[in-house]
Amino acid sequence: MIASRRFWLVALSALLLGSCGPRSDGSYQGWIEADMIFVSPDESGRITSLKVREGDEVSHGALIYTLDDDLQQADLNQNNATLANARQIYDRAQSLSRTGSGTQANLDSAVSALRVAEARVETAKTRLARREIHAPVTGMVQQIYFREGELVPAQKPVLSILPPGNMKVRFYVSETELARFSIGDQVEISCDSCGPGLTGKVYFISTTAEYTPPVIYSLEERSKLVYLIQARPEQPARLRVGQPVSVVVQHHGALAVKR
Repeated sequence: MIASRRFWLVALSALLLGSCGPRSDGSYQGWIEADMIFVSPDESGRITSLKVREGDEVSHGALIYTLDDDLQQADLNQNNATLANARQIYDRAQSLSRTGSGTQANLDSAVSALRVAEARVETAKTRLARREIHAPVTGMVQQIYFREGELVPAQKPVLSILPPGNMKVRFYVSETELARFSIGDQVEISCDSCGPGLTGKVYFISTTAEYTPPVIYSLEERSKLVYLIQARPEQPARLRVGQPVSVVVQHHGALAVKR
């Protein structure tokens, strides 16, 4: 499903590249995109419980799903046993050292083994704790890729979360109009169902052309260069990912003249 969404966005990008200049009303065609947060487990495992559904709002730190932890619990038990044995050896070596019956080398070896055992226990505890997956950010659950009972490979996303601040408007301008745009420019955003009053700010202007002509540019080829501009909407809750929009840019305090 991720691949199909990306394909759709690439197709939409190609369509917009063909009309990157301003329309007759002075607006630019663009679309809404977002930087999703994909939540993956560190290690493979089977999902034992899924606490959220698509569309749910989650807070940072909230439990969102759990994985089976039999192997991690067994590893912790084994390391706890090793730690207990290492402590006994250390206590014996320390006691012998105090009475002069033991050597410093034996004591140093016991100290080293004890520290290693303690570190392994802490690692095992961390691995066990990470079988409970908590939301890394506050946002809305966009898509769930694995369900309860399914086996998830390590580093494979189980779900995606969209923080409101990760929404963005993307549009293209021609090489001849690029100099008119600056970081911080205000934009007005509109679409068929958005309602009035949507605004945003330009935060990114690409320094690389999306379409690259031959190395030796002619005047005609230079006009084909297009550059990506991105703006951060100030009312992201009113927009949807993939939504086509029109953008009117306010340059240096003056609204772009509509043609």
